[in-house]
Amino acid sequence: MVVAAEHIRTLNKYEKTILLALERGMKRYAWVPLEQIRTATKLSESEVNYRLSRLIAWGMVRFNPVPYDGYALVFGGYDTLALATLSRNGTITALGPLIGEGKESVVYEALGLGPVAIKFHRIGGRSFASARLNREYMEEGHCPWLIASRKSAEREFLALTKLHPHVSVPLPIGQNRHTVVMALIHGTILNRCRLECPREVLDEILDGVRRVYRAGVIHADLSEYNILVEDGRCVFIDWPQWVETTHPNAAVIVARDIDNILSFFVRKYQLTYDSRDAIQCVTG
Repeated sequence: MVVAAEHIRTLNKYEKTILLALERGMKRYAWVPLEQIRTATKLSESEVNYRLSRLIAWGMVRFNPVPYDGYALVFGGYDTLALATLSRNGTITALGPLIGEGKESVVYEALGLGPVAIKFHRIGGRSFASARLNREYMEEGHCPWLIASRKSAEREFLALTKLHPHVSVPLPIGQNRHTVVMALIHGTILNRCRLECPREVLDEILDGVRRVYRAGVIHADLSEYNILVEDGRCVFIDWPQWVETTHPNAAVIVARDIDNILSFFVRKYQLTYDSRDAIQCVTG
């Protein structure tokens, strides 16, 4: 369960002020000094200490005493700030059950104007190191996991905005910090499907990749794990790694995407398709 959902309605204004101060402070510090928090919030020492103790107990903030008393926002606190903003602007009115979980994200069902999905990007540990190495949009220098997660969400929302409605992707609804709100897709991951007409589905996927390419975009992480099948149509998801077709390695990247899909259909359905023909279909 997202920590924020349990406490967001009872969050004191001082606690929110401290969370916002930590968010700003982490652009400069891995651990924001206590004195910096007091200065930024203009709260008394006793008030800051009391509110920080509550935020730590709720799993929103972490404390580190070395080499100085410092505090850092963690995902529980970042979730809180994002959900508070999305709730205030009417994008989200209620958070529902967990519906998906991957290496770099969790997805929950939620309510907005109707049923929606909210994706929390969570780049941390090994995935952070990989993202910083392989994704050119990551900033140089100090880039905490929270900032990397925000950039990942912004990148995904941009792709959805560029592609919808010309490509079968979830309708983008909103984005805040490390979250993306999109239309809820009642589909099954391609890897878990048993297709009656696999050749038709493969043709549909290649046509979708072609449409993506013509929009100037390459998914760059395409596989059977990020295509949903809903009511007979394929929906492409998970876009934070996309690159433009002008990328110097575009030919290699799009070929890898296509090979991933063709390999899946060979393994599961013994369906062969010449990779050169598929690449020509997409990029020609």
